[in-house]
Amino acid sequence: MATQSQDIVGVPLIPASIAANVASPVAYGQWSQIHEDLAWLRREMPLGVAKVEDHDPFWVVTKHADIQEIGRQPDLFRNTRVRKVLLNQETDRMLSAPRPEDSPSAVNALVSMDAPEHGIFRRLTFADFAPKGIKGLDDQIRAIAREGIAQMIAHGENCEFVEDVALRYPLRVILELLGLPRTDEDRMLRMTQEFFSPQDPDFSDSAAEKTGRAMSYDAAIALKDFFDALTESRRANPTGDVASIIANSTINGEPISHWDAASYYITILTAGHDTTSSSTAGAVWALAERPDVFAAVKNDRRLIPGLVDEAIRWTSPVIHFMRTATQDYILRGQKIRAGDWLFLSYPSANRDEDIFEAPFEFRPDRKPNSHLAFGYGAHVCLGQHLAKMEMRIFFEEFFEHVASLELRGSPTRTISRFVGGVKELPIRYRIAG
Repeated sequence: MATQSQDIVGVPLIPASIAANVASPVAYGQWSQIHEDLAWLRREMPLGVAKVEDHDPFWVVTKHADIQEIGRQPDLFRNTRVRKVLLNQETDRMLSAPRPEDSPSAVNALVSMDAPEHGIFRRLTFADFAPKGIKGLDDQIRAIAREGIAQMIAHGENCEFVEDVALRYPLRVILELLGLPRTDEDRMLRMTQEFFSPQDPDFSDSAAEKTGRAMSYDAAIALKDFFDALTESRRANPTGDVASIIANSTINGEPISHWDAASYYITILTAGHDTTSSSTAGAVWALAERPDVFAAVKNDRRLIPGLVDEAIRWTSPVIHFMRTATQDYILRGQKIRAGDWLFLSYPSANRDEDIFEAPFEFRPDRKPNSHLAFGYGAHVCLGQHLAKMEMRIFFEEFFEHVASLELRGSPTRTISRFVGGVKELPIRYRIAG
């Protein structure tokens, strides 16, 4: 295989300003300009190479069909551990260097793994997150949703929806699945925000924005210490929760290592609530700006499942994953060489004009809605059914109690190029009499 750091030559080069935005956490915090750039790429250069200072060159994959083609071939386009997300060269060298076994310098998450390891680890909890596995959680989740709505009502007619409701609701569901108490809520929330958004000064005071890390490994170390204790507790006293399943699982006939168990917990905890809270807040933001859409769903609750899928497409909380080609391959007429690095742009795929009619319109009645916000292929999100169930139940309760909705100020987005979403959402509403 060619070296990972090879240059990519003889290919269409993306204009420098657009390439810089594709790699910029700030651009995704601003949102509108990056969508203009991605639309230009889909139209003029759907598969081109970005050259960004201090980064290895990488292909930018903007089209829905191309991301599906890559996703169908995980042996040809691999995660290769640390290079699953966009890193600058310094961070890439640091994370790729030899390190002690179980080192927390890189989370050994499902999204980092390739076959056969990925399938082995995914099967540990697949049944628990499959539709049959979550079927009995309806009442438990509805109680948590009603608690969130009650907190809205307690704020009167105004609240900051992200902080007051959206962040806490899915986190509390995940804490219950892991068997963790509410006293851990603030700590888990704070570490998740730092883990996913180290380049946002509101969530981290580290130098991560200078190192080009997509995730905070300081937060990973803190989470590892917390979850090592959880592994020991669940091995000594299994309680039947998801944490007990992980702690007592075996990999190739041997007990799962502490770091592999901690990595699994970190994945479920962070990805299991952050993306759901972002999509929930994204739906409320869209509804607050569109009173006609709010009224349509309020009057016909059968639109709620469609609202959920449209909110997930619209928000696209996972911004990208990277893949590395294992052999030469022709994609959209371009020769991808073995060792080339590919940036899969999910916000772009989810607004692809070839797939979605009027992609910049928010339509809860959109059918079909074949978004790629949960990924595609072998690495499709393990928790997608739980996330959609949580959002469906929340909006069933939301529309039962909220009579009208509008913005009370200017929303803001997280500064992140990996996992992003709504950071602040001030709203005004009237509670149904």
